[in-house]
Amino acid sequence: MKKISISILIIFGITLVQFYWSMGYLSDHMSSGCLECSFLEDAVFMSFFTGMFLSSVFILFSFIKKIFVRIAIEFLMLCFIWIFWNYSIFVDRESLWSTYDFNTEIYYTFSSSIFPVITLGFISICLLHYRKIKEKLMP
Repeated sequence: MKKISISILIIFGITLVQFYWSMGYLSDHMSSGCLECSFLEDAVFMSFFTGMFLSSVFILFSFIKKIFVRIAIEFLMLCFIWIFWNYSIFVDRESLWSTYDFNTEIYYTFSSSIFPVITLGFISICLLHYRKIKEKLMP
């Protein structure tokens, strides 16, 4: 129980930072889906949901014995979910108020997300698997 709680907190916190780093420039834009919802409310909700969901899924991956394969799968899953959330934020707070096509939405989302997602994804996976990585690299 302690392990999943720590996992939820790590993913929640880093996801929240990721939203502000990637999509923070949209924080003053109005949401098209909920006119009175703030960027912080959306980011906290999505971070909490991501923390709960991914912590549960990552526990299911415990059957994978090769730690670096497991880490790679978890990293890719985390990055994919973050980019999906960033896309939904961009569409909700910018694209629906203007005339963006799908390719342009993907371009803007990807260009503003790639560096924060990779950097924070690496940090979060390292924090989640700190002990196992330390055991493998420093016996």
